[in-house]
Amino acid sequence: MKRPTKQIPAKSKKTSRKSARESPPANKSTANRSGGNQPFPIVGVGASAGGLEAFRELLSHLPIDTGIALVLVQHLDPKHESMLAELLSRSTKMAVSEVQDGMTVLPNHIFVIPRNRDMTIRGGVLRLSPRAAGRSAHHSIDSFFRSLAEDQNNRAIGVILSGTASDGTMGLEAMKADGGITFAQDTESAKYDGMPRSAIASGCVDFVLPPAEIAKELARISSHPYLVITANLSEISARPSR
Repeated sequence: MKRPTKQIPAKSKKTSRKSARESPPANKSTANRSGGNQPFPIVGVGASAGGLEAFRELLSHLPIDTGIALVLVQHLDPKHESMLAELLSRSTKMAVSEVQDGMTVLPNHIFVIPRNRDMTIRGGVLRLSPRAAGRSAHHSIDSFFRSLAEDQNNRAIGVILSGTASDGTMGLEAMKADGGITFAQDTESAKYDGMPRSAIASGCVDFVLPPAEIAKELARISSHPYLVITANLSEISARPSR
C-alpha cells in the first residue's frame, strides 16, 4: 500500500553533458557528491524476467536532471554477451554505462551490471567480482542492495521491478533498516510479479507503484531536504575530532 507523502516541489538541476565513459575518473572523496559538495541519492534497481520493459518505462518518465544516479542489477544469462546498456540508452538521454570495476557513481547517470558478475559499492565506487558458482539461487540484487544500504545509509533508494522468485527482498529490508527509501512495482503492471510480491509481503516497501509513477516519485523526492541535510550531518559526525 502506498504511504501518504507530503508533496515537495523538486528543484531543477543542470545535467552533465559528458557521458559516463567520457567523464574523468573521480576519487572516493568525490564519489558521492553532485555539483562539487552536494551529496546525491543513489537508486539501486533490481529486476529479472520482464524487467527490461519496466525499466525502459521508468526511464521514459524520469527527467534527465534529477541529480540522482541509477544502478541497475538485472538477472542476466552468464554465458551470453549483454546488450542491456545499449538497449536502455534508446529510452533516455542520460548516459548509460555497463559497469567496469572501480567505476565511480555519478549523478544523472545510469550504471548497468555486466553479465556473470556480482557487484557491490564502497565509498561510492562500484566493485565487481566473479559470479559465485553453485546451483543455489543467485541473489545478486540482495548483495548489491545490502552494500548500497551500508555505503549510503539514508541516501540509498531501492526499487524492485518485474521478476520471478524473491531476490531483492532482503536487500530492501536492509535499506529500510538504514533509513533508505524503498519501492516495488505494483503486481498488476509487472509482467512477472514474484519479486515485487515478495518485497511487498515483507512489509518493508514504502511505495507500490507502476514504473511511470515510480519515476515521478523519484523525481519528486530527489531534492527532498531530508536526503541532503541528514547526509551532511552524517559526514560531519564522521569527521575526526580535533
